Formats: sequence, C-alpha cells, structure tokens
Amino acid sequence: MTTFYLVAAIFLLATILLGLIRVLRGPGSGDRMLAAQLFGTTGVTILLLLSMTLETPALVDVALVFALLAVVAAVAFVRQHGLPEPSGTPIHQRHGQKKDPDDDR
Repeated sequence: MTTFYLVAAIFLLATILLGLIRVLRGPGSGDRMLAAQLFGTTGVTILLLLSMTLETPALVDVALVFALLAVVAAVAFVRQHGLPEPSGTPIHQRHGQKKDPDDDR
C-alpha cells in the first residue's frame, strides 16, 4: 500500500506541474487563481498521503494549515478583484446605463 501512496503522490506532483503552466500562461487572473487553488488542494492531498506513508501524524496538522491558507488566498482574491456583476444589477445603473422599463415587474 505504501507504493500506491507514493505513486499517487508523484502523479499529483505532475498535476501541479501542469497547473504551473496555467499560472505562467494565463490568460486571465481567474485562471491563475484557480491554478493556485489546485496547488493548495493538491499540496494538502500530497501531505496527507505522505502522512499515511511515513506514519507521521504531524503532517496532518501541516495539511490542515495549508488548507486554511488556501481558503484565505481565495477570499483575498475575491476581495481584491471582486465578482463579476450581471448586467441588470444596480451597480451598472449607477454608472450611466439606462434602466430597462421591463425590470419593474
């Protein structure tokens, strides 16, 4: 079973390398952030696999810290870049767009 865990960890490391290509090439900041989330999730999984393989329970604690950091990074990204607003929301009406009369229904 130890060999299976190590092979799975190496496979996950390969997915991180593919995600690194996405970070470097873009095309947008959202794609880059999703790749960073892939790093966080895959890193947590690799740490959990290594924890079971090496029988080191301290790696579980490190994995939990990485998971929390990934959530904080996602929240920071959304606060920095915001979420796209649909075209009929009040924020678009404040910026000079006319209100559609059919929206009053």
